[in-house]
Amino acid sequence: MEEIRSSTVLPAIREDIVLHTADSEVLVGELSVPETGQPTTTLIMLHPLPTHGGFMDSHLIRKAANRLPALIGAAVLRFNTRGTTSPRGTSSGQFSDGVGESADLVAAVKFCLDRGLPTPWLVGWSFGTELAIKYGPDQDIKGAILLSPPLHRATNADLLRWNEFGRPLIALVPELDEYLDPVAAAARFAIVLHAEVVGYDQEKHLWVGEKATKRVLDKIAQVTVPGSSPLPTSF
Repeated sequence: MEEIRSSTVLPAIREDIVLHTADSEVLVGELSVPETGQPTTTLIMLHPLPTHGGFMDSHLIRKAANRLPALIGAAVLRFNTRGTTSPRGTSSGQFSDGVGESADLVAAVKFCLDRGLPTPWLVGWSFGTELAIKYGPDQDIKGAILLSPPLHRATNADLLRWNEFGRPLIALVPELDEYLDPVAAAARFAIVLHAEVVGYDQEKHLWVGEKATKRVLDKIAQVTVPGSSPLPTSF
């Protein structure tokens, strides 16, 4: 067995995929599934703001795809939203400040459902959390996990929709986040009666370092595949 490090890529079946949106955009992405057996759950990863360097290879998203198929049996879908470029390629269209990206999210969920992948969860980071909050209640998903939610584009009206939707809404909030700290997050999310806000001491918006990565992935595992956390540190 070897220690799991930042660069570790664990075994999985990885497939380059494309998503087709209702407004005719073509989005590039990757689906990672366990090497053996059926997936236990499905994680639809929504990346940070592309105008500030966010894309499908943003480190938490890449590490989820690199590790979680092997560690918890998850299917992990990651993709570039419209107009976003990564080594995988460039998705067509232009950045739409979270408006046109609604169709991107719909296409991602439809792809997973069409493939028969189980219990799809939205896992958004920063800008990706805005998409999950705003458009998640319209989709057939299990719930949403929010990493560093800034609540810039998502309004109180968007949050209130989750009360009727009733699916889990879990926010992971760094203590030192410059956009929304745990105290402020608890106040904003209080209008969603079942929302869970978890503060992480000494962490920042970008979750830098292996310790931060493990804390995030452990919580994702705990929520989506109960009993699977804490994750092993070697494989």
